[in-house]
Amino acid sequence: MQLIIYKLVYPFLWFISKLPWKLFYAFSTCIFFLVYYVFRYRRKTVTQNLKLVFPKKTFQEIKKTRKEFYQHMCDMFLEMIKSISISNEEMKERFKVTNIEKLHELEEKGENIMILMAHYASYEWANVIDIQTNFQAVGVYKRIGNKYFDRLVHRIRARFGSRVIGTKDAMKIITEDQSKEGLYMYGLISDQSPKLYKATFWTDFMGIKVPAFLGAEVLSKRLGLNTYYLQVEKIKRGYYEATFVTLTEDSKNCEDYSIIKNYLRLLENQIYNKPQYYLWSHKRWKHRNETIPEGATVD
Repeated sequence: MQLIIYKLVYPFLWFISKLPWKLFYAFSTCIFFLVYYVFRYRRKTVTQNLKLVFPKKTFQEIKKTRKEFYQHMCDMFLEMIKSISISNEEMKERFKVTNIEKLHELEEKGENIMILMAHYASYEWANVIDIQTNFQAVGVYKRIGNKYFDRLVHRIRARFGSRVIGTKDAMKIITEDQSKEGLYMYGLISDQSPKLYKATFWTDFMGIKVPAFLGAEVLSKRLGLNTYYLQVEKIKRGYYEATFVTLTEDSKNCEDYSIIKNYLRLLENQIYNKPQYYLWSHKRWKHRNETIPEGATVD
């Protein structure tokens, strides 16, 4: 059944990816109408999250941000599909790195690096960075249930030369890479909510005490990886700019939890500035009322 669904859906996805940009975004607007007004996809969760984070905003302001978020979310999802057929040059034109020279400086040092990313603006197009550097980009992702669509997502994210690995294998593979020749640049989205039994560090995110996801920090400190935040901003529809911001270049000796705290502060500033580009449809703050596990560190 999974294969049948895939074979039925894939030709449609390929057709979407080949649409001219004006038609492509017109189609995205149609999808937005269905998602927002008809199916009301996760609308309750989005509204609750926005009210929680912005308690002083009026409901009209919440509705405005909510509506803008849904349009952006539909654009971003379809932009991932566009990656099936978009050219390298066009991708570089639409997702620019403002300080690519920083990566070239790091190449000269010959050291592997860790990149913390976020569910903000565009994280799906960040893989284009791989064709602008000598680093082998390695993206970590959570596998999806349908193995055929999982392969498609894997293929899309690896299309520009990136290597894609599952979250369950990440620790082992990244550790093994350190004894290999070559330069590696690891990308981990780090603003997700960890499982409660893994919630060993709690800090404020958007003014709310929640557990932080420590995978990138643990790996950076254990392996001595210089660590950066890929700060992505949406310039206009279909165009993004990314900047590498230093979190630490002395990970083994930096204070515990300083990497994740600095990362969250940078992300918070982006969200406060333009909240419509954050992924509000997921339950980032679901553990806020949970009992903090014994032995956990609270900031």
